[in-house]
Amino acid sequence: MTQPPERPALLFFAALGTGGLLTLMTYFNGQLAAAASALFSSLSAHGTGAVAAILMLVAIPAFRRRPSGASKAPLWAYLGGISGALTVILTSTAVNSALALSGTLALGLAGQMVFGLTADKLGLFGLPRKSPAWKDLTGIALIVAGSLLIIFYGRGA
Repeated sequence: MTQPPERPALLFFAALGTGGLLTLMTYFNGQLAAAASALFSSLSAHGTGAVAAILMLVAIPAFRRRPSGASKAPLWAYLGGISGALTVILTSTAVNSALALSGTLALGLAGQMVFGLTADKLGLFGLPRKSPAWKDLTGIALIVAGSLLIIFYGRGA
């Protein structure tokens, strides 16, 4: 499934940039939820995303080609949209609470780490089973501790 990165520095900055875009998206969705509702925020985000994807498919032919050697995605892989819609609804609600933007993102990161380690441990979605190491658990503990510091002792507290 995964291959060694050809350009690790580029991938590092791409992942870092994605985190920044995720923060921006969460903020925009939260503002839309505050003005309308969390459900409307999710519908708007995914509707806009669908239009952007269609435009890219039409404008950039390379996006329509299947990579050589690629196999068909399993049916459950198409369920990502459901979790995406729920994610927007829940973060749009949380960001407008006492957690604010930074608390919502910090706890969301902790949730991603916990679910990722659980998926590795149980071998979910066809992943090879892998038990978490102490350094993985230490990382989660530090992220949770940082989240609690941000929420309870941050500038907005």
